[in-house]
Amino acid sequence: MNFDYAYILRISVPILEGTKLTLTLFAITLTFSLPLGLLTSFIRIGRFAFLRRAAAFYITVTRGTPLLLQLFFVYYGLPFFPGIKGLIVLDRFPAAALTFVFNYAAYFAEIFRGGILSVDRGQHEAARVLGFSKYQTAMKIVVPQMFKVVLPAVCNESITLVKDTALVTVLGLGELLHFAKAAVNRDSNISAFIVAGVFYLVMTTVITWVFKKLEDHFMFE
Repeated sequence: MNFDYAYILRISVPILEGTKLTLTLFAITLTFSLPLGLLTSFIRIGRFAFLRRAAAFYITVTRGTPLLLQLFFVYYGLPFFPGIKGLIVLDRFPAAALTFVFNYAAYFAEIFRGGILSVDRGQHEAARVLGFSKYQTAMKIVVPQMFKVVLPAVCNESITLVKDTALVTVLGLGELLHFAKAAVNRDSNISAFIVAGVFYLVMTTVITWVFKKLEDHFMFE
């Protein structure tokens, strides 16, 4: 195995380029899946039975099937789906982003639901006595307390998300691992895999540090 620094620097350039796509997909997924997951969690425990069942079905199907299969379905299968054949054709990155958002929203929904249910029911009654609306109770009392409870689980899912972005290579997207694999195949040298591992480790370490700071902030708030 060649650890020539010039070679490592050379293969790091395309891997770094692929990291941009990895981080972009990560950012888009978190930006949209967190609020979608929170909305789904409220629907899941809401008063409307039909919506509760629809949310439960969505969560069950999403968590019960592999993310890789969902990527294949959205990109390759959706254009041929009966009833909408040819109407929905997505490019590679939008298909990947859409799949990741809906996949992770399902996981976040269950995390948030657990956090919401952990808030004592007595606080809901106290808010009602004080004249708070349901929306005010949710946003000012329930969500802030829920957020403290779910931070460790959200951190774990965020770390998993960084690593799951490698799956988009099956759609031909040039993310981090795509370029590392190309370098290994071209040069018969596994140094690119080690470099890719370092890149992933740096990203997950930063995420862990950010969430640790958030946990410390809310612990002493």
